[in-house]
Amino acid sequence: MIDKLEFIIALARERHFGHAAEACGVSQPTFSAGIKQLEDTMGVLLVERGSRFRGFTPEGERVLDWARRIVGDTRAMRQEIDALKHGLSGHIRLAAIPTALAMMSMITTPYRAQHPDVRFTIWSRNSIEVLGMLENLEIDAGLTYLDNEPLGRVQTVPLYSEQYRLLASSDSPLGDRDTVTWAEVGQVPLCLLTPDMQNRRIIEGLLRQAGSEVAPTLESDSIIVLFAHVRTGKWASVMPAKLAEALGLTEKVRAIPIVEPEVSHSIGLVVPQRNPLTPLINALVNEAKQLAPILNAAVPSGPVVAELLKPKARADG
Repeated sequence: MIDKLEFIIALARERHFGHAAEACGVSQPTFSAGIKQLEDTMGVLLVERGSRFRGFTPEGERVLDWARRIVGDTRAMRQEIDALKHGLSGHIRLAAIPTALAMMSMITTPYRAQHPDVRFTIWSRNSIEVLGMLENLEIDAGLTYLDNEPLGRVQTVPLYSEQYRLLASSDSPLGDRDTVTWAEVGQVPLCLLTPDMQNRRIIEGLLRQAGSEVAPTLESDSIIVLFAHVRTGKWASVMPAKLAEALGLTEKVRAIPIVEPEVSHSIGLVVPQRNPLTPLINALVNEAKQLAPILNAAVPSGPVVAELLKPKARADG
């Protein structure tokens, strides 16, 4: 039964019978037969059939919801038994919004110091993709916004508030200012994240409130691309304060607080709404909870961020 439930989850993720079969490591006939067996067991149609995948029936949507819970709980049970036998080991899959990627190492580095047999895979995704991957059991946890768009059924650990800075050359028109307003930022040629990113939607909203339309001179889904352009001294961008410090400012590039209004959004860890959590994810949540007071104490300066990013052994181990 569990393998058939895995089929349903894969189909929801891939939206294509052939791709879902490939993801499950079976032939398409085997995959289709498995879905049919599940339908026979339930006594209802689960999938709207046609020449291609058209969606789930209402009954199929409910079975999908239960499949995610049952498969997630089954994986958690196996992992917990394995941890009792061998200690914490295994693979944690994570996804983070681009503006939070640099902060991920503040969780994973002390975690691995405590549990050296755990390995990580980290993807850069937009906020909608982070939640979708978590729902479809493609990742174990994510780092994303907590307070700007609906999260669905997740547990959250708030980590820090994202505050905004104009990154600009010191010799640019606004480069010598102690603060700038959002209205003034709207008059500067900007390079920004692509529109599918929640950070971009936040910035667009703030600029429109200030009476400016958003017309960036460059867009990218990579913070590194934006930062590299800003460092040339010929471009400006809007980035979270902690991210700007973590990436490292130069003498020529300044991070100028943006006011009128001063805005912040909560960034945090999201994990499945499951009790109990898997041992691996429970340990991850504990690391996040220990990090949160440090990050919330103040917006750290560059040396403080650099110190937080240093690999170090935990004294409480």
